Amino acid sequence: MTEQHKGTALVTGASSGIGAIYAHRLAKRGYDLILVARNAERLSDLATKLTRETGRTVETIAADLGNTADLARIEAVLKSDRSITLLVNNAGVGGTAPLLSADVDKMQAMVDLNVTALMRLTYAAVPGFVARGNGAIINIASIVAIAPEVLNGVYGASKAFVLAFSQSLKHELADKNIRVQAVLPGATATEFWGIAGTPVEHLPTEIVMQAEDMVDAALAGFDQGEFATIPALEDVGLLKAYEDARQALMPNLSRSAPAARYMAA
Repeated sequence: MTEQHKGTALVTGASSGIGAIYAHRLAKRGYDLILVARNAERLSDLATKLTRETGRTVETIAADLGNTADLARIEAVLKSDRSITLLVNNAGVGGTAPLLSADVDKMQAMVDLNVTALMRLTYAAVPGFVARGNGAIINIASIVAIAPEVLNGVYGASKAFVLAFSQSLKHELADKNIRVQAVLPGATATEFWGIAGTPVEHLPTEIVMQAEDMVDAALAGFDQGEFATIPALEDVGLLKAYEDARQALMPNLSRSAPAARYMAA
């Protein structure tokens, strides 16, 4: 039994892993779906399964969001389809190689997907959300957004962009009835790790969360009104302390004179 119809959710990176689980959970919650990924066959199989299980309408679009023309096609959908009420920016790629050992062209491709595509899709969706007076954006970041030392530096920087961009969106859209959530997963059992260069089987099992658990926790955080959701974080006070420290810094960051410790004796 699905819930009341909630509009259409467009989910990127939807053919497997976290994106496919989001698609399943959102269909169960009453969303029709537009699923975007490179693998057309996987998308079609998933759409058939979801329609059979939930009765929801599921459209698929095979697209490589690192490709300018394909990205423009998805932007056009977000701009024109007034039924869309939720954008899940899940598509992304990672890296585990140290910065100086990484291929710079692969790093550029990572920025194109993790940063540029996410930014452009958000820009395509938000004006319609504002005009219609409702909508939501879920941006899948990573714990490396606040712990960039953990993995490849460009990957960490790309996810720091996602977090900072989401914070700005939340601030700018605060009075527009638009929800913004940034999800910061830790290590999650998906194909991501093999593609990034370190198979998930090589990681300590105590740090790896199952993808279903991660998505369910993230959606629970969304239901609870959280902006930043870290599924593995038991003590939410730690995140509050982090944010409180950031807020305390803000009034002190820009002044007409250098701090006293930088003044010549």
